[in-house]
Formats: sequence, structure tokens, C-alpha cells
Amino acid sequence: MNFRDLPRLLHTVRQLRPVQITNRIQRRLRSATPSLSNPPVARPQIRSWTPPIERDPSLLDARTQQVFQREIPLVTEAWNDPDLGHLTRYNLHYFDDLNAADASDRTLWHTDLITRWIQENPPGVGTGWEPYPLSIRIVNWIKWSLAGHELSDDAERSLAFQARSLENQLEFHLLGNHLWANAKALIFAGFYFDGPEAARWLRRGTALLARELKEQILTDGGHFELSPMYHSVLLEDLLDLVNLFRITAQDSESLAAPIQSMRRWLLAMCHPDGGISFFNDAAFGVAATAEQIRDYASRLQLPDVRLPHDRVIHLKDSGYIRVQFPKHVLLIDVAEIGPSYQPGHAHADTLCFEWSYGHERVFVNSGTSCYGTSVERERQRGTSAHNTVIVDDTNSSDVWSGFRVGRRAHPFDLQIQTNPDDVKITCSHSGYQRLAGRVTHTRKWQVHGHGFSIQDDLSGRPDSAEARFHFHPAWTFHERNGGYEALGDAGRIFLQLGAHQPSELESSSFHPRFEVALPNQVLRVPIEGPKLITEVSWHGKDD
Repeated sequence: MNFRDLPRLLHTVRQLRPVQITNRIQRRLRSATPSLSNPPVARPQIRSWTPPIERDPSLLDARTQQVFQREIPLVTEAWNDPDLGHLTRYNLHYFDDLNAADASDRTLWHTDLITRWIQENPPGVGTGWEPYPLSIRIVNWIKWSLAGHELSDDAERSLAFQARSLENQLEFHLLGNHLWANAKALIFAGFYFDGPEAARWLRRGTALLARELKEQILTDGGHFELSPMYHSVLLEDLLDLVNLFRITAQDSESLAAPIQSMRRWLLAMCHPDGGISFFNDAAFGVAATAEQIRDYASRLQLPDVRLPHDRVIHLKDSGYIRVQFPKHVLLIDVAEIGPSYQPGHAHADTLCFEWSYGHERVFVNSGTSCYGTSVERERQRGTSAHNTVIVDDTNSSDVWSGFRVGRRAHPFDLQIQTNPDDVKITCSHSGYQRLAGRVTHTRKWQVHGHGFSIQDDLSGRPDSAEARFHFHPAWTFHERNGGYEALGDAGRIFLQLGAHQPSELESSSFHPRFEVALPNQVLRVPIEGPKLITEVSWHGKDD
């Protein structure tokens, strides 16, 4: 590490909890290889499992799996091939296809693949024995069994060894959604097997879940990592646990209230097209959709949840605001970076927004197509990839090294004023006060029935500043009469800047899924004075 990076590292590490540091040390001393002594026996299975959410199939044939946009031959070397990348290898070990659509048609493939995985991934060796893929696979194998398929004796032995390995390497160094996934897997394994060891897994998983439920689910129903994608993942986890508790005659009442508040939060953070918004790490195709979650909850006979018709929905604990008029929806980020000790999925996106006109997205954050430590990963997390203001070519929060954050922007002075004809929202953030010019960015939205305006104010002495507006690929904007306009299926969008304000349309990319880059446009608007005013309106075909 360069000596000049030491302050960044110190600002990152000082936010960690002591358990995260001690657990990193402990993990170096522990082995992922479990004891291979006699495993616990499986309980007799009760076949009243409610069909869970089905993913799209990922097995293309018995020996080929699709991961994101790639077809990967499932040869022995593939399981731990470093050229595939960590996230891709993780997905090979998840076994999501066991519970995908029409899974019963692929039972022979699945049985063969489980057998091959056991043979080609000896206990404790390789990616598949890391705690996160262990957690996902343990649950998937058990869900497959509960759906009426038979795990062989060898598979049940392996499953028990996997639970032992997981128990020995719980992810306290990461906490957040990883530790949550560990807890869920221990609960599933504890119910699947019988005896004292299984009872210990169940106790530990249940205690972890109860603690993390209080820690990770905010009062407004949002998951504390502030990613609509991970929020959806954890919401599906809770529905799976309700499903499991019911067939094992356990009380699931404690999960009812969190599930309902999480479902309301998710609806508030979706666009009118039904899909999630792209705040922090978020992409389609990873988590279940809001519609799939609604249908699963219905199968579990949970009460329906609807989005309130309020003009302003303020998710106060999360830091998001939804402003909705009959013809358009604005989603605004006035949030903290996320939990101070686990900001790994955070982006430097303070005071950004997304906007839909009708059922069509117009302004979008750039999305997420990759993890890791690449230049592209840093760009997608950076401020310039979002609909907000970047000062002195510096990110508002110091995102770095794939999943780390040094100094963080803090929003303050939030004001929301709801009037008969409009909504006014004002918020500032401190992210640029660390610069030599001690800059504060204040953004003011005024939203009404036929559009909205944004006023960006910069106090202090910035050397340079620029607002970014990223357009959904479905819209192509053109300069016209000192502003910009685009024609879409729903009508014509107009974007007008302050008088004599220089600006430039450039080609960029939008990433709605992992390993997907769609060409789009970004409008770059230099802020040459202390203020920039942007107005957006439309002329709809039905207006």
C-alpha cells in the first residue's frame, strides 16, 4: 500500500466494530475443513412445503450452467477457476437451479450435479467451502429435498459436513447480509437434522437471526445496507423461514411485522414499471421481484400490502423519499452511506435521484454490473455515475477497493414541505467539506403535477463542479432551444437549464444486470457559479 493511502485506510478501519477485527484474526487460525466424524441423521421430512419463489433456470444441460451472461462448462476445473472471477465462482456453487422454474424436469441433472460436486469439492477445499456459498447451497439443497426430491446418503453426509464447516467460520468479520445468510442456513440445517449437534445449529442460527433482525431491519422496514436488491434478498429469506417454521410447527409470528414493513418499503422503492430502483449496489436478476415476493407471501397466506397513495412517502430511517403524482414518480436519496461498519455495497450517491414518467424510467443511476476491485467497479460506485453533483473530480464519499469506504458524506438539514400543488424538498451534505474549498452541496427539489425543478447550490470555493443527469437507454435526448428534449412512447420530455448554462451530452453506459452494459446518454452540466437550476417537464400524448 502506498504511504499516501494510509489516511484512507485509517478512516475506513476506524468505523469497524471490534468483532470484525478479531474475527479476521480468528479466521486465519481456523480451518474450513470440518470434522468428518459421524454426522447427525436427518429427521423424517414433512411434505407440506409451500412452493417458494422460482428463479429462471440456469442449467442449460447436465454439464453447462449459465451465470449472468456466460455459459460455463461444469468441468472439474471450473469450480475454482480464478479466471472466472469470485462472484461467478460463487454462483456455480449456489445450486440455485435446484429450485428454479420447472426444476422437476431436471431432477436427473440435479442428482448428478450434487454427486459430482461432492466428489470434486473435498471438504474444506476451494470456493465452495467459503461461508457465503456454503450458506446459499445448504438452504438450496434442503429446499430441494422439502419439495419432494431425495438427497442420497452421501449428499446428506456432505450437507452435515457443510453445516459444520459453516458453524466454524461464521462471517462476523463482515456482518450485514452475510451473517444473516449464515444464520438462515444454520436454522435450515438445524431443522433438517436431528440430535444434539443439529439442536446447537438451530439455537445458534435462531439467536443470530433474532439479533440481526433487530440490527439490520430499520423501523421504516428498510434493510440497513440501503440496497433495494439486498433488501429483496433478505425479504425472501424471511418468507422462506416462515415456510420452514410452519412445516416444523414452530412459531413464526415474530417475523410477521418485519415482513409486512419490508414489503411496504420495497413497494416504495420500486418504479411504476414494478422493478427496483438502482441505489447503491442494485441490479435486476439477482433478487426476486416485488411481484414474485407478493405471490409467495400470498401462497403463505400473509396479508396483502399496498403502496400508500400519499404524495410523499418518507422512509425516514433509511433516508429515501418517494414523491408520486399521477403521471410521474421521483425517488430521492437523502441517506447516510449505510451502516458505518459495513458500507461494502454503498455508492457515493448522496442527493442523487431517479425519475419515471408514466411507466417509463427516464433518469437512472448507472446500476451495477460487476464486483471486485476493477476500475469499472470504482467508476460505477463513484459520484459521477449517479444523478447528482461531483466537485473537484472527487467522490462525495471515498469509495475504494471494491467494497470499502473511507470518509463519508453525511446529509443534514433535510426539509420536506407538502403544499396543495407541489412538494419542496431541501437537503445538504458534508461530503465535500473535506476538500480545500470546504464545499457544501445543497439540493432543492420542487415537484409538481407536470414536472419538477432542481436547484443545486454550492457554498465554499470549489475549483470545479458538475451536475450529471443519466438517461435511461430508451430515451435519446437532443439539444433544442437552449435545452434538451426526447420523444418516447408516452410523450415528449423537456429538460431546461438556467440561462446561458453550458452543457454537453455524452455517451455512457447503463448496467441493469451483472455483466450487462447498455449504451445511454449522460448530460454533463458544469456549475460555473454558486447555483444551477434544472427544470424537467413533458408534453404527454394524453395531455
